[in-house]
Amino acid sequence: MPRPVCARNPPIEQQFWQKLGKERKHFDPSLHQPVSCVANELQLHMRLFKAIFIAGLTAYFTSLLGLVTSCSALLAFPGAEGFGAQATGGRGGSVYVVTNLNDSGSGSFRDAVSQPNRVGPRSAYLNLKIDPAQQIVVFAVGGIININDRIVVSPHVTIAGQTAPGGGITVYGNGVSYSSASNTITRYIRYRMGKGGDSGKDTITIANGENMIFDHVSVSWGRDETFSINGDVSNITISDSIIAQGLETHSCGGLMQTTGGVSIIRTLYIDNKTRNPKVKGINEFVNNVVYNWGGGGGYIAGDSAGESFANIVNNVFISGPSTSVTAFTRGNANFHAFVSNNYYDSNRDGTLNGLILSPTSTNYSPIDFQSSRYSYPTVNTLLSPLDAYAKVKASAGASKFRDSVDSYLINTELSSLGKVGALISDPTVAPIGGPGNIPGGTPPKDSDGDGIPDDYESAHGTNPNSNDSANIASNGYANIENYINSLV
Repeated sequence: MPRPVCARNPPIEQQFWQKLGKERKHFDPSLHQPVSCVANELQLHMRLFKAIFIAGLTAYFTSLLGLVTSCSALLAFPGAEGFGAQATGGRGGSVYVVTNLNDSGSGSFRDAVSQPNRVGPRSAYLNLKIDPAQQIVVFAVGGIININDRIVVSPHVTIAGQTAPGGGITVYGNGVSYSSASNTITRYIRYRMGKGGDSGKDTITIANGENMIFDHVSVSWGRDETFSINGDVSNITISDSIIAQGLETHSCGGLMQTTGGVSIIRTLYIDNKTRNPKVKGINEFVNNVVYNWGGGGGYIAGDSAGESFANIVNNVFISGPSTSVTAFTRGNANFHAFVSNNYYDSNRDGTLNGLILSPTSTNYSPIDFQSSRYSYPTVNTLLSPLDAYAKVKASAGASKFRDSVDSYLINTELSSLGKVGALISDPTVAPIGGPGNIPGGTPPKDSDGDGIPDDYESAHGTNPNSNDSANIASNGYANIENYINSLV
């Protein structure tokens, strides 16, 4: 049987030279002979390599491969932990500077993160699929961004809230969807929905996607869940964050019901009636603090026919005025968990004087206890429960500047150790009084507009008059990433 013939119109190497602006006279006609597909591919590429200086090209692609390999092994930022630790965000893409607090339009946060038609670099000579562009979002303004409609975040985005001057950024009035926003890094920003947001919606929702990390994020006032991850989702980290005050009559911290792993690390759940969180799937729950849950429950262990596999280690649960049930509820034999050193203070006497819960069905509900820990990505340093409480109190949420909401939750409620706390339906009334006032501040001078201040560039050997923020430094991070990572 004759070997199949590859139809080429025009041949690969002709497309190559045409896209580089070369003329046909430079071609070797012998390359155009139709032979078998496999043989043709091999012959074409071997001759093509020779024709365009194989040694130099090989060296180029070797160095490029090394760069790609190096980038793929990088953490999202130094110290990133958990299942989402290797999210790449906008690395290698453009920098978008948010210059105003408008709901939409050029220079707005919505424009920066949600344009669906952004496209990435395209090869000059190969017909490659166009993917969404990587984008790193920085801020030249601080304050409250009032939004009417939900924001939909695109994939391959880094949101560097720590770059905002003054008191940072609060997004207020509706929620944010990260569904399909794979490979995103979100740090040091506040998302506060409120009673004016879409009915039955979450402050943050993720229904599908992978490789996301939320670090030092303050999330509150959801009308359904506050931070919900529910669906075909994998490799997510929530670290050093605050998930607070889901609004009545459906006051929920959030569902964590996924096909892949979710890590929740050093995060505060506070003033949520239930689902602090509710977990089904693969979960790493380490060094968290849960305060003043209501009658729906603290950590809800599956309550489902589906299988779950969790590590629940060195967490702190503190009853508040609204608490009427134990820390762990609604587990069953399908919830397989390694539990260790979880601390529960139930007496509401204003002193942290609880006890470690032994692994019994009375303390944890009737789950399937595991004798060894699941081998999941975990924390770099495992804190004792009391050290975890101190760490969360000191730095959870968008803590570069704590606004009046987080300050009240931490300094008045959590610090009362059981005496102060409430489930709320309207965050605009006392004692919360809405999102407060966020000082705008003054951005540092940035002559080339690349998102990196002149002073930093001069001190670190880059050019303050050249847009070089997307260049990859020797450590594998882009120049802009090294700057934003230096701020916290």
